[in-house]
Amino acid sequence: MVPLLYNTPELVCCDQTESVANSYPIRALSDTKAMNPEQKTPSNPQFVSIGAPGESRRIAYRKREGSATRPGVIWLGGFKSDMKSTKAERIDQWAQANGRTFLRFDYSGHGESEGRFEDGTIGAWLEDALTVIRRLSEGPQILVGSSMGGWISLLAARALAQSGEESRLAGLVLIAPAVDFTEALMWKNLPADARRDIEEKGVWLRHSDYSPEPYAITRRLIEDGRKHLLLDRSIRSHCPVHILQGMQDPDVPWLHAMQLVEHLAGDPVAVTLIKDGDHRLSRDEDIARLLAAIAAIA
Repeated sequence: MVPLLYNTPELVCCDQTESVANSYPIRALSDTKAMNPEQKTPSNPQFVSIGAPGESRRIAYRKREGSATRPGVIWLGGFKSDMKSTKAERIDQWAQANGRTFLRFDYSGHGESEGRFEDGTIGAWLEDALTVIRRLSEGPQILVGSSMGGWISLLAARALAQSGEESRLAGLVLIAPAVDFTEALMWKNLPADARRDIEEKGVWLRHSDYSPEPYAITRRLIEDGRKHLLLDRSIRSHCPVHILQGMQDPDVPWLHAMQLVEHLAGDPVAVTLIKDGDHRLSRDEDIARLLAAIAAIA
């Protein structure tokens, strides 16, 4: 395999038959000085309250404590996903083996957190993420954002920079980042009857390949998403970014990820394209690349 250059970012293409060691320069996934390897993440979630009194919501989270001398890792999940996903669980195992702090949470209306999914918006889920980062972590963090979590991660990086907190981020690892998905990947591709339901009824029920229940796509979600679009301007993360993208992803096309790269011109960016990779990237070889990307940042 020959690495290709895409402008200034590092671009690596991975074939299914290639070993991960050949497709990406991996640091050791297990440190010899791991701390408290038997320490377990609490089986029951803890909660943090967000919002004004009377309108607050409780956000569920789990935190594994680790070394204070290395950046922590924070998981930001995808649309209608939760913190018990395969990738989040595998990162937790890696954190345990390496003595790393790992924090994961569910957005409001997701998983074990309070609230109705139908009431959620990008702005509300961004508020959840920023609250978790600011209240529950200390020092530099690596944000690992999957799908919608990639968009939320970039929005969080912008918000932290605007408040002078850019030093809180050591890097971003983005898995199939669905930046601007409510507009660029959803609204623009919806059939006329779906748009009509959203505009007139306020909601459209969308079939999902990942759940037996349809997803409620609301007018509020679409309209609020337009307030948080990023691909109409230059994007700064103020830290290294590594994008992992499957080229067989039916939900976030790999060219969408490359469009994001073009907008991250001011920051160091590495891209790993997995030629046979799907949207979830949850196979063992995909997760090995994910863990390698996290370890390579710090």
